[in-house]
Amino acid sequence: MAQTETVQFNLARAFDTLVETLAERECIVWRDRRLTYAELSGRSKRLAAYLHARGLGVHTERAHLAGHESGQDHVGLALYNGNEYLEGMLGSYGARVAPFNVNYRYVGEELRYLFNDGAPRALIYHASLAPTLGEVLPTLDSPPDVLLQVADETGHALLPGAVEYEEALAGSSPDGAPVEPSPDDLYILYTGGTTGMPKGVLWRQHDIFMAAMGGRKVGTWETVKSYEGITERLAESIPLKLLVLPPLMHGAAQWASFMLMAQGATLVFPDDPRRVDPDDVWRTVERERVNTMIIVGDAVLRPLILQLDKATYDLSSFFAVGNGGAALTPAVRDLALARLPNLIISDSGGSSETGAQMFVVRDDTTTAGNFLPGPGTVVVDEALTTVLAPGHEGNGWLAQTGYIPLGYLGDADKTARTFPVIDGVRYSIPGDRARLLADGQIELLGRDSVTVNSGGEKIFVEEVERAIAGHPAVADVVVVGRPSERWGQEVVAVVQLAEGPEWAGTPAASIVEHASGFIARYKLPKEVVFVPVVQRSPSGKADYRWAAEQATAGEA
Repeated sequence: MAQTETVQFNLARAFDTLVETLAERECIVWRDRRLTYAELSGRSKRLAAYLHARGLGVHTERAHLAGHESGQDHVGLALYNGNEYLEGMLGSYGARVAPFNVNYRYVGEELRYLFNDGAPRALIYHASLAPTLGEVLPTLDSPPDVLLQVADETGHALLPGAVEYEEALAGSSPDGAPVEPSPDDLYILYTGGTTGMPKGVLWRQHDIFMAAMGGRKVGTWETVKSYEGITERLAESIPLKLLVLPPLMHGAAQWASFMLMAQGATLVFPDDPRRVDPDDVWRTVERERVNTMIIVGDAVLRPLILQLDKATYDLSSFFAVGNGGAALTPAVRDLALARLPNLIISDSGGSSETGAQMFVVRDDTTTAGNFLPGPGTVVVDEALTTVLAPGHEGNGWLAQTGYIPLGYLGDADKTARTFPVIDGVRYSIPGDRARLLADGQIELLGRDSVTVNSGGEKIFVEEVERAIAGHPAVADVVVVGRPSERWGQEVVAVVQLAEGPEWAGTPAASIVEHASGFIARYKLPKEVVFVPVVQRSPSGKADYRWAAEQATAGEA
């Protein structure tokens, strides 16, 4: 793909450019905390100065490194949503330090693996996580030597050697770190680990800025060509208020936040940043006159819409929902449009290894799973040798070229497998199956790692989930495969029933019968396992490892 911009971008400088125009506009709103763009910038610069003063920065420039290598010190962000997360990102970028996301649900061995893999020299964390971190940090191969603890309602004491976050900022220089950030500096995003061990995806900041963090508009794919162009674009933008529901440790939330800040938006967080409380969400929309929100799939949107039957809210300011990271089924889309007829529902496709790839506005004319591809988004053949033409036979791999990552931190072999070269062009192929249809749309079939091979047929679990989710008794569903003597693998649906006495005791046969109206018989689940609550990541993504355990337990 041709690179048409005339400069290379760094995320810290891009944000500084926004502040020149938006200094007094509110950037973050949470409870009674209201920070302007200038205030967020000032706090981020103080953090950058603190990290630099503690000796963190760059030790090897990008030109001397392989794609799977980092030449920067790393900062782990073990934080819930709030201004500290964005300060942690921007402050690190300003000090030429690479922050990475830490899943706040991880415990014990999960954290030990993540920290040994990511090797953070610094850790910024909420006080509520201190007890768990206090047990894990002493067991690491190389524990972080800078600990910043963000106070919260738990009031946990500082870990040994830790400094209170606000105290660190107050004692630091407001001028930032005396370094010049580079477009080659890293953006690191750890994958969710719901199908395997998390991997740190390494991006050049210029590439992730263009792919997903404000350098181009999703949908039109128009790119900004210069830092001056960022300022010029602000004059054409409508200053929206965005409600951020997914955790900022999830790429979709980071990308949406930076993309909307690049348009001068105000980011709003619900009062409770640790879970999605439907009443809290709609009260926040009402109080702050929110215009749009980002969600991750049915698991987030369905409870929000059902809440509208339980209470009345002034939603006159609200007109759009942006979905990404998990499928939004026709059943939940229709549920939303029945209660909010003028709602605009946009759906984006992409991954940690590709950035934003595809986009569509969902209505009753669109097909679930189909997207309009962005620049550089293609489908390649099974053997990874050819880019397929529209209307090709069989299934292929969804691929991205152009603005793509450097590789996986510390893993040269997986880097080579995921980012192959085809006809002299380097692609990112993280493992999603897809078809390029004759009309140019891409049909996203699903991640190959959770595909069920039953009796020689490949069954994409997302397709089965969509078929089951339309049953009125189903509040949530995750589909997995389990070993079968007859079929090799068999399809199992793990189902959470909707609230209400009318749905209690819904038979499995009813759910299978409903699904049979949408998918072929061989794709239907051989068993339905009912659970009180379907477990998902805090962002709303399906936890397929957990679901596989439930399917096996159901068989037993």
